Amino acid sequence: MTNSNARDAVDPAVRAELARLRDSIDNIDAAVVHMLAERFKCTQQVGHLKAEHALPPADPAREANQITRLRQLAESAKLDPAFAEKLLNFIISEVIRHHEQIADEAGVTRTATT
Repeated sequence: MTNSNARDAVDPAVRAELARLRDSIDNIDAAVVHMLAERFKCTQQVGHLKAEHALPPADPAREANQITRLRQLAESAKLDPAFAEKLLNFIISEVIRHHEQIADEAGVTRTATT
């Protein structure tokens, strides 16, 4: 049976429910993108503040606290904490990259981060 035939054999109510769920997923994805954009607007401001005051782009203590906090939020939301941590680590690495770029553009001399 080809995919087209298999799709045609699916109950229309199932197809409608699948479409409804996918529409919800699409809306959630859009909200996530907009929330990330807002988060990055804030972190860009942090990067400029750090550059103005020659603060390092990374803040390992803050990052560790955020990871702990996010893991707890994930657990209470019934989301895999390991997944949440991976996502936050990815976001943090991108934020640090932005902060380094802001510092470089501002001509800030910085020491290596660990």
